Amino acid sequence: MATKFKIKKGDQVMVIAGDDKGTTGEVLQVLTKKEAVIVAGCKMAKKAVKPSEQNKEGGFVNVEMPIHISNVKKVEA
Repeated sequence: MATKFKIKKGDQVMVIAGDDKGTTGEVLQVLTKKEAVIVAGCKMAKKAVKPSEQNKEGGFVNVEMPIHISNVKKVEA
């Protein structure tokens, strides 16, 4: 059975631990099995991308990585 969280997609949250501590952003995705969330503009990482139909050049793309749900708190809008 999946764990139920108080944070949902679209909520405004603040990162309370880690490199992006103090940053606020919108939750883009909740990963229930990993107990993590993906927050817009936080924990960015460079990902190598092969050339494809959409991206002819390939190269590197900045991607948001998951943050453990215990390291974020909900902010009232």
